[in-house]
Amino acid sequence: MTLKEKVGVVVSTKMQKTIVVLVENKFRHPRYLKTLVRTKRYLAHDETNQAKLGDKVVLLQSRPFSRHKHWILKQIIS
Repeated sequence: MTLKEKVGVVVSTKMQKTIVVLVENKFRHPRYLKTLVRTKRYLAHDETNQAKLGDKVVLLQSRPFSRHKHWILKQIIS
């Protein structure tokens, strides 16, 4: 099974070893052909607390760490 990756922006770092990342998904409406943007927030594990607010990061799918945390911080882009 291939592990999924998502790119998003860190919107919260208030929890210990956990970050909240906002991921945008752009797609065209099938009937009206307008480009729509859907956003979703993911909880990700950040072992060393190195991500800061506003950083662009890459998330990697992983085993469940808790009830809602199923992603791990792979890389900080900027």
